[in-house]
Amino acid sequence: MKILVIAPHPDDETLGCGGALLRHQAEGHEVHWVVVTEAHQPQWSSDYIEKKSVEISAVFDSYKMTSLQELKFPTTQLDEIPLSKLIDRLREAIDNVRPDIVYLVHDGDVHTDHHAVFTATLSVLKTFYMKKWGVKRILSCETLSSTEAAAPQPHRVFIPNVYQDISSYLERKIEIMATYETESQPDPFPRGPLAIRGLARYRGASIGVDYAEAFMLIREVF
Repeated sequence: MKILVIAPHPDDETLGCGGALLRHQAEGHEVHWVVVTEAHQPQWSSDYIEKKSVEISAVFDSYKMTSLQELKFPTTQLDEIPLSKLIDRLREAIDNVRPDIVYLVHDGDVHTDHHAVFTATLSVLKTFYMKKWGVKRILSCETLSSTEAAAPQPHRVFIPNVYQDISSYLERKIEIMATYETESQPDPFPRGPLAIRGLARYRGASIGVDYAEAFMLIREVF
């Protein structure tokens, strides 16, 4: 089975579905990664940009991923990029992998990059195109500091209906998140270990296990 995680920013995959990716890898599935944006000058220094590149390589190795595609759009500026350009690049990335399952950020997140990536991906993966690309399932995940930070409006709500037991993988997920020195936070902030563990414990309680990740099923074709 081929798994594709489409992350607007490098750390989104660990926060949102890191446990699921570790479980997929343990079960012998191929894990592929698309990172849509990158830090850029002059907003970030060359040293910071280089450090991000090192982090991405380390995380790629940690998940034992099969492939990495970096689309290199400017981070925090996807709302200024023509949607058609983003759609074209994501279509190419999806075609390169032809995954069975796609993990995606939540459309209601506070970050505008998340909304742009969600919209463009679903434009590529219209229901009648999913079989063309080999995609059977699309799941959106919750990303700490982005999903829960959105305004309390009905259309932004994350309502999980798919859960994965990650009890055996949570500690490794937290270790990998610490690799992102430019993005991780100390406790008690949203990207700190306590928050990651607390959300996983809450989602785990929903299905009677120690720790879980929760997802919204966007589309499924079988």
